[in-house]
Amino acid sequence: QLRLAESGGGLVQPGGSLRLSCAVSGFTVDPSVVGWFRLAPGKEREGVSCIRSRDDSTYYADSVKGRFTISRNSAKNTVYLQMDGLKPEDTAIYYCAAPRGYVTSHLLPYEYDYWGQGTQVTVSS
Repeated sequence: QLRLAESGGGLVQPGGSLRLSCAVSGFTVDPSVVGWFRLAPGKEREGVSCIRSRDDSTYYADSVKGRFTISRNSAKNTVYLQMDGLKPEDTAIYYCAAPRGYVTSHLLPYEYDYWGQGTQVTVSS
């Protein structure tokens, strides 16, 4: 059973930075992709970014493009989300997730089967 565990959330002022980590374990074959999603109060779960294992291709939501960077360390089985230029509207619970197989749209939550417990990110002065 694939397991994912997020860490690195916290409280940060607008314009600040945070780096989230997602530790992936329990797999015999690398998941095809690992994604980051977020859930803000009163909103639907939103795809933020993902990275494909085969070639490290990356995908970003328009709302975070140019501010967030996804990367992975294969040796540590960890995927990172570097978040710079944070805004109050980035406040949410951030989850990492992986599918059983392959995804077609990369940032649609329903294509992902395994989820971490989430980490809270709050951007406020």
